[in-house]
Amino acid sequence: MPNNSSHSMPGQAPIFSAKQVSMDFGHGKKICHAVQNVSFDIADGAIVSVVGGSGCGKSVLAKIMLGLYAPTSGEFLYQGRPITDQRDHWNDVQSVFQDPFSCFNQFFTIHSQLKDAFGILKNKPSRAEIDSRVDAALRAVNVLPAEIEGKYPFELSGGQMQRMLLARIFALRPKVLVADEPTSMVDACVRANILDYLMKLKHELGMTIVFVTHDIGLAYYVSDQIFIMHEGQIVESGIPDEVALHPKHPVTLQLIDDIPDIHKDWIKR
Repeated sequence: MPNNSSHSMPGQAPIFSAKQVSMDFGHGKKICHAVQNVSFDIADGAIVSVVGGSGCGKSVLAKIMLGLYAPTSGEFLYQGRPITDQRDHWNDVQSVFQDPFSCFNQFFTIHSQLKDAFGILKNKPSRAEIDSRVDAALRAVNVLPAEIEGKYPFELSGGQMQRMLLARIFALRPKVLVADEPTSMVDACVRANILDYLMKLKHELGMTIVFVTHDIGLAYYVSDQIFIMHEGQIVESGIPDEVALHPKHPVTLQLIDDIPDIHKDWIKR
């Protein structure tokens, strides 16, 4: 049974608000209903995880939040207003994706691209401030600026490139970060480091983070609220203990079953 009610955190003004949002691709018999009648509120400063398997619609929903897609129907609001200007929206809302190499041009140095990222801002800082903020951002992800001086993306590992993506976020200081599977291409040690950096972004910059993942264990670890998606719909939502320790929907149960002994590990915490 579709769950089309509003999924919100009471008492907090939403930074994102969706009202019966749908996103379709194609037409006629080949139409794909990627997101179907989704409604929710995301509170300013919260960490919310959108969890589901491949093809559930979670990445399409993330792209709606980024202003890359306009919904086919329904209303999607950022700070109470529709997204009408993509560039203006990207002053406030930034992203990190699964494949960091696709986010950097292989023919330019990392350092130069981190500095060029400030071109998206309406009020671009001075050159001296850009240099200072980039150096501080690199140190925030435990990289000395000299370590990447003159280096190109192809000279770094996947884990190092994910840190470069997060350094860009530290430097730009957006209000919202949409993180789409940012840990799926790295090993367990690097994954833990990336999660720590996400928490650092939250606490140091007061950032809202939307964490898109197939891994309900990671979602439980980082989130204030969890949305479970299946076939384009939010089928279950709530605080992590509510969703993960007292699941109601079969999809949530399956996501938990995919992680061995997860209940035992959580209850011991």
